[in-house]
Amino acid sequence: MTRMGWNIARPICLAICAWVLPAALEAAPTITKVEVFPPELNLTTSRDRQSFVVVAERSDGVTLDVTSQAKAKLADGKIAKIEGSTVLPVADGSTKLEIEFNGHKVERAVSVKEAKTERPVSFTLDVMAVFTRAGCNTGSCHGAARGKDGFNMSLFGFDPAGDHYRITHELGFRRVNLALPAESMLLEKADGSVPHTGGKRFEKNSDYYATVLRWLEAGAPNDVGQVPKVVRVEIYPPSAVLEGTGAKQRFIARAVYTDGTDRDVTDLTVFSSNNETSAQMTPEGVVTAAARGEAFIMARFDTFSVGSQVLVLPKGLDYVAPKMQPVNYIDQLVNAKLEKLRILPSEQCDDATFLRRITIDLTGLLPSEQEFLEFTADKDPQKRAKLIDRLLERREFSELWAMKWAEILLVRSNNQIMQPKGIYLYSKWLTDQIHQNRPIDKIVHDLLASSGSSFATPATNFYLAQPDALKSAENVAQVFMGIRTQCAQCHNHPFDRWTMDDYYSFASFFTQVGRKQAEDPREYIIFNRGGGEVNHPVVKKAMPPKFLGGPTPAVAGKDRRQVVADWLASADNPLFPTSVANRIWEHFFGMGVVQPVDDIRVSNPPSNPELFNALGDQLVKYNYDMKQLVRDICNSQAYQRATQRNASNEDDEKNFAHGNIRRIKAECLLDCISQATEAPERFRGLAQGSHATEIPDGATSSYFLTTFGRSTRETVCAADAKTDPTLSQSLHLINGATVEGKIAAGGIITKMLQAKKAPAEIIDTMYIRCLTRRPTEEEKSRLLAMVGEKDQAQVLTDVFWALLNSREFLFNH
Repeated sequence: MTRMGWNIARPICLAICAWVLPAALEAAPTITKVEVFPPELNLTTSRDRQSFVVVAERSDGVTLDVTSQAKAKLADGKIAKIEGSTVLPVADGSTKLEIEFNGHKVERAVSVKEAKTERPVSFTLDVMAVFTRAGCNTGSCHGAARGKDGFNMSLFGFDPAGDHYRITHELGFRRVNLALPAESMLLEKADGSVPHTGGKRFEKNSDYYATVLRWLEAGAPNDVGQVPKVVRVEIYPPSAVLEGTGAKQRFIARAVYTDGTDRDVTDLTVFSSNNETSAQMTPEGVVTAAARGEAFIMARFDTFSVGSQVLVLPKGLDYVAPKMQPVNYIDQLVNAKLEKLRILPSEQCDDATFLRRITIDLTGLLPSEQEFLEFTADKDPQKRAKLIDRLLERREFSELWAMKWAEILLVRSNNQIMQPKGIYLYSKWLTDQIHQNRPIDKIVHDLLASSGSSFATPATNFYLAQPDALKSAENVAQVFMGIRTQCAQCHNHPFDRWTMDDYYSFASFFTQVGRKQAEDPREYIIFNRGGGEVNHPVVKKAMPPKFLGGPTPAVAGKDRRQVVADWLASADNPLFPTSVANRIWEHFFGMGVVQPVDDIRVSNPPSNPELFNALGDQLVKYNYDMKQLVRDICNSQAYQRATQRNASNEDDEKNFAHGNIRRIKAECLLDCISQATEAPERFRGLAQGSHATEIPDGATSSYFLTTFGRSTRETVCAADAKTDPTLSQSLHLINGATVEGKIAAGGIITKMLQAKKAPAEIIDTMYIRCLTRRPTEEEKSRLLAMVGEKDQAQVLTDVFWALLNSREFLFNH
């Protein structure tokens, strides 16, 4: 460009820059907050140390690990010193760690005690941790039930006393050589000096080697039961949002002990990621972002597992947050998570779709033709909320939820003590309790504390369904708290906090349940025997009753079931409300905030932790009024979204950005077919026209119900009821007697033709009956053309049959 050309263009360029640059600068994300983890640094003894991590958060929510870029210094260098990103003790006292990054300054308190004291190496705290970190006691190595190559260790170190014996005494000097510690087979195999099936576990110059060697040099002391225990493990940062492939975030772990001290255990912690495709985790605790998605980083140390949520976003993603006015707290929390993920929610569903969806979800039935016409014509902006209120008061709502609870409470007769009469009374009691809107905590309390006759007090049937004390404890934990404790029966849970002590202590609440037959051989009496204990298989002693995740209560002279019932449904147990609320949520979305709903654990975290906790808190706030929580869910935008996906949420399956297409449960599907055809079903023990959801006994079924996956009620697992499509289902709908037989029995087509209704009107009616919508113009014109060519009755019957066989009818959408 010539000088004259530049002189002409210069004002234009300056004008463009003056307009574009401010907008670009304004849109560019800025650092809004800098945090330093852990929140305080406590050093005890000369060998203690604490690493720290500095995280910057941008205005768009993205987090950055800026530990290596931040300026770090100590206010008093005579108390402690910094090496890289680790603080080490120098002398007793207090000081501050001062961090500066991008104009933000953060301080963290530093405390140093016993700086000149050498902490002795501990078998329990140090050596066992090294074995776990090195993978020696995993299920694929020496932690297997039969061990490996003649050496057996407890899985993940759940039995340190037994491990110490096996290491030091089982093979005499072969494993441990106290005269020449460095020549102990325990070390030589681990460092690869001698052949080892598991290969080299650590280097000779590593801290792991030095720890085990120090222990051997000290005489391999056994300090089991003599040192403080871990009370909790913390992971930092608690969450991260990474942008772009290759972005990294370092995590650190800290253990807190019963004596009040804490310790940096990052190098002894086993880190893992539940989604390596999005977040790849190194053994050292460094996450590297990969494909877009979310992952849960788990840190396991001692008997504790903790986690941190990591979101991974593509770099430069074009996203503008939608302007939506949330209906309630549910939308606030769901939308906040979607905004973090840069996901746009689907539009709200239309009135017809909502009417069908909510009616099936709340009553297990289809809306009638009259309900469709009135609802779609109604101009009241509050008509959806009013519809929800009306449906909640219908008896079918109680029947549907009584059936859902009956599935996991094992309401099923058998050839032993569960008899049909008791089952009928039990099922009716459940339905009445829900219909009366009795708070869920009261219902559960009555079940757990029940005593008396299985006829006069139907809740006592709860203890007839499973007479084994260990199984009863497992079922209570799984049904009412969403916790699967079964794994802790033989060893500490490898992916959760539950130990064998927890398992047998909780089971002790149910060992004194007495059962005896009444004069009527079908009737049983449940009572408190006042005696009976459960022994821990490792320590060989009776375990005192202890709440899961809670204290050990006083039970002397009390009915233990009454004690556990008082606790389980109280404010002292945070596990109960979140579990119940999550089950309720899953019914309306086809997926829980934690999925499966009865497998809540650290390594299976909620997709939206804030929502998960808020639902439980709200249930408590409502005094466990289930209908109030159902109103919140059904009135939310999250529930009322269309199932049609957009480009940003087409791959999302767990953040409720769109409605989910869900197969209708077997009982409800049969009821819907009966309703649409006006051909009621007959069930054993129930009056003609009763709904399949009213069947009290899990042992009562039909070919249709069995084929479509009705729950057998033989386990408390939430997945016992199947909704997966099968070939048998398709064949039965096409060729079986149910659909064709009910169309013929109901005679709807014949009745409408006799009433002189035109084919167009009949087609409209059938679409509304089956799909809760009118046919499209294309559908209607094609069908009318077929009616004009052949026998009207036969063609219209075929149309009816086709609608009942359509995927649109079989699914709730």
